[in-house]
Amino acid sequence: MQGSLHLSRRQSLQGLIVLGAGAALSGITRPSPVLAQDISDEDIFRFALNLEYMEAEYYLRGTTGMGIDAADAGSKPGDVVGGKQVSFETPAIGEFMQEVAENELAHVRFYRKTLGTNAVDRPAIDFDAGFKAVAEAAGLGPDFDPFGNETNFVLGGMVFEDVGVTAYAGAATILKNKDFLAAAAGILAVEAYHMGMARSTLYRKGEKAWKAANAVSDARDKIDGSDDKDQGIQGGGKANMVPSTPDAIAFTRTPQEVLRIVYLTDKDGVSKGGFYPEGMNGTLKST
Repeated sequence: MQGSLHLSRRQSLQGLIVLGAGAALSGITRPSPVLAQDISDEDIFRFALNLEYMEAEYYLRGTTGMGIDAADAGSKPGDVVGGKQVSFETPAIGEFMQEVAENELAHVRFYRKTLGTNAVDRPAIDFDAGFKAVAEAAGLGPDFDPFGNETNFVLGGMVFEDVGVTAYAGAATILKNKDFLAAAAGILAVEAYHMGMARSTLYRKGEKAWKAANAVSDARDKIDGSDDKDQGIQGGGKANMVPSTPDAIAFTRTPQEVLRIVYLTDKDGVSKGGFYPEGMNGTLKST
C-alpha cells in the first residue's frame, strides 16, 4: 500500500503476540460468514456498547485522568487496566481530544438508555496489554506509550476510530429497525469526524507520525483476515485522509473482523484477548 514504510505488512506482523495463546501469528484465515438473520438489532447495539465503553475509557483517562463513572458502567463492570492523563502541548489537540471523550461518553449513555435492562455492563478492558500487542504488530517499539504524549495519544485513538467507522458501516447492512439504523448512521457520522480529525492531526505532525499511522493501518488490515479494508494516512506521495473504496464509500467490517482487531488475533473461535482480556459482553463475542 505505502511503499515508503520501513516495515512491510508481513514484516510488521512477525512480532505480534496473540494474547492468551503465547504464540506469534501464523497464516491469515478468513472469518466465517455471519448470517444477518441470526443477529438481532439489540445484539448489534450491545456489541457497539462494548466498543464505546473502550473508547470512552481511553479518551476520558487521557483527558481527565479518570474513567467512566460507576453509574455509567453497569452493576458489575469489569476492571480497566492502564491509562493516565496526557500532557497536551497543543491546546487545540487537547480540546479536540476532550470533545471526543465527551462524545464517546454520550454514546455509552445513549446505548445504555436505549437498551435499558438489556444493556451489558462494561467489560474488562486492558489498555496496557492491548497497546503492547498493537505496538509489536506495527513495529512501534517496546516503549510505545499511547498516554506518553499527544501524538501517541492521537495515534492510539486512531486504532479505535478507523475500526469504529468500518464497524458501524458494516452494521448498516444488518440492522432491521429503521430507528436503530438512523441512530447508528448518526453515530457513524460522529465517529467519522473523529477519524478524519485524528488522521489529519497525525499527518500534520510529520513523517514519523504518518509512518507510524500507516504501520498501524497495515497491521489492522492483516489481523482482520479480510480483503484490503484499511488505508494509511499517506500513500503515493500525498495525504490520504479518507480511507475508502474507489467509489469513495467507507469500508465495512463484520463483527468477527472487528473482534479480530480488538482481540489481536487472526484465529477463528477466539472469545477474548487484546484489549478485552475476558472478552466482550453479549452474544457477539467470538471471532
